[in-house]
Amino acid sequence: MESIIGGNAGKIWQSLKDKGAQSASALGRATGLKASELDRGIGWLAREGKLTFTTDEKGTIKIGLKS
Repeated sequence: MESIIGGNAGKIWQSLKDKGAQSASALGRATGLKASELDRGIGWLAREGKLTFTTDEKGTIKIGLKS
């Protein structure tokens, strides 16, 4: 299970690297991951301290990579 979650985290990281900060729904579309897979992958990267979370003017949470 850890290898699957880690692989999904890699897909998320690559999408954020290529396209910049995105909402969770945009990340799901970009990576093709189901909501539960996306949540686990985001959690993995967040725990490693690799993500930023910001809210735009519409109230949408954007997930990005720390520089």
